[in-house]
Amino acid sequence: MFIALEGLDGCGKSTQLRALAQRLRQCGIDPVIVQEPGGTPVGEKIRVILLHQEKLKMTPLTELLLYEASRSELTETVIRPALAAGRWVLTDRYALSSLAYQGYGRGLDLELVRELNRLATGGLNPQVTFLLDVPVEVALRRKGSMRDRVEESGVEFYERVRRGYLTEISRIAGGVLLDGQKEISGLSEEVWSYIRPLVAVPS
Repeated sequence: MFIALEGLDGCGKSTQLRALAQRLRQCGIDPVIVQEPGGTPVGEKIRVILLHQEKLKMTPLTELLLYEASRSELTETVIRPALAAGRWVLTDRYALSSLAYQGYGRGLDLELVRELNRLATGGLNPQVTFLLDVPVEVALRRKGSMRDRVEESGVEFYERVRRGYLTEISRIAGGVLLDGQKEISGLSEEVWSYIRPLVAVPS
């Protein structure tokens, strides 16, 4: 199984990914856990450029191409081999992020983003994609002052990103919209309710 968690920075997806991974381990499944951008030596260097060099300016297309380069390397060298070996893969972000952030957020042509996503992934999509939706003000409050280069893009940018997520999640196979403002343990139970039937062991 290939499962993605998506949402605004600060929505809680990383917390829910760890909770899901723990549930799977309790069922005897040791998942491969990856994040975007990153997850490979090349991807980690791209991550530094994209997120941690705050004063480094780039065009929206450059930003998109860097994300796609990281995604391509991660898909071909980690995700596909893991799936081929029968492993479960959990990813903190995948192609939907580029639609939301670079498409809706930065204003790039959505069909261009879809095509580059297709090229970078070779058409590989998660079987389940969870979107943890929270209002922009909640996401930014949770992040506090610890913000990376993308997170400094402002409220209007994030409103566009959120609108993109909410528009696109219903259009993708296996898309699941969840309320990211729910209490952490309750949200974990909701995530697990979707995944448990896919696990070949009793709950």
